[in-house]
Amino acid sequence: MSVTAAKGFTAAGIAAGIKENGNPDLALVVNNGPRRAAAGVFTSNRVKAAPVLWSEQVLKGGEVGAVVLNSGGANACTGPKGFQDTHATAEKAAEVLNGISGFGASGTPGGSDRTDHGDHTDHSAGEIAVASTGLIGLPLPMDKLLPGIEKAAAELSEHGGEKAAIAIKTTDTIHKTAVVGGDGWTVGGMAKGAGMLAPGLATMLVVLTTDADVEAPALDTALRAATRTTFDRVDSDGCMSTNDTVLLLASGASAVTPAYEEFAEAVRTVCADLARQLIGDAEGASKDIRIEVINAATEDDAVEVGRSIARNNLLKCAIHGEDPNWGRVLSAIGTTGAAFEPDELNVAINGVWVCRDGAVGQDRDLVDMRYREVRITADLAAGTDSAVIWANDLTAEYVHENSAYSS
Repeated sequence: MSVTAAKGFTAAGIAAGIKENGNPDLALVVNNGPRRAAAGVFTSNRVKAAPVLWSEQVLKGGEVGAVVLNSGGANACTGPKGFQDTHATAEKAAEVLNGISGFGASGTPGGSDRTDHGDHTDHSAGEIAVASTGLIGLPLPMDKLLPGIEKAAAELSEHGGEKAAIAIKTTDTIHKTAVVGGDGWTVGGMAKGAGMLAPGLATMLVVLTTDADVEAPALDTALRAATRTTFDRVDSDGCMSTNDTVLLLASGASAVTPAYEEFAEAVRTVCADLARQLIGDAEGASKDIRIEVINAATEDDAVEVGRSIARNNLLKCAIHGEDPNWGRVLSAIGTTGAAFEPDELNVAINGVWVCRDGAVGQDRDLVDMRYREVRITADLAAGTDSAVIWANDLTAEYVHENSAYSS
């Protein structure tokens, strides 16, 4: 059930007409409480979409009552009007939700002018997060989006998580959901993303929900720890999005406060599952590449080396052609500032150590590359730290998808 697996959440996904093909394009996720604690992580791109700028301010208040997400348009690089449209989206969502619950309030991002009725049935625009995905540089059709919010609100359901996940797809071929159950509490989530997958985060929208009774600071700590080793280590094509948004909302509906370590691990597990699904659905990909860098001097070195390998287009083409070209791995390692000695490097591809001590190792013909997952291990022989980066091959289909039409 995706984001509605946790108690206290309802969701909907509908076709508002934002996409010309008529596919679902608007999702609404509502936290019905009793808690509305929230945390968020956003793109580190200096060019940020209007909904990112808005939601960053919303999250400063530590509470989110609802999230409006649209596909079919990124609302990025749209100037002051784009931010006004985001504000109007939040205002509309608050108005509609208050019409359902019988309360009324309005506000600004991170503001505190929401009337507190204790049961959190009222909604403030300043507690409505907004996320958009699609083509950069085009204004959203607000004449379709705003009525779409009313339609989505009318279809809110405890079983609406799957429809919400479908509505945020762009070039995704599948919708992406994950759920982990705790002792009396749950963490669920949905994600979209299939291209521009590179940190910070990926070109993705992610909403995570939990019915655990956890306060905003703990949510923030857990989310940042999880994204650092999951979404931040997905690197499909080296391109960073303007719209990356990951939100974690807590309803407290289970009335259970788990141990922090247990809760943080559940969040990390859901994020890891979704991140793996992102790579598995990367545009045009035929191979998923797991790059593990071991025996690095520092974790930062391991990440830098892994990312360099992931972004080596010659290697990605070789992997697509099922060619275990370990020389391209060494070439990628050599462009980094990581600590290593060239004559101490070791590389394995699918368990075969094709490179030993910076030279020829086992017979490369022993490498079996027929299957979807390809595992590259790079041993820097410089320390004890490690990291894993996920990438994918470079195919003619990827070029076609990103040249035949705007995405």
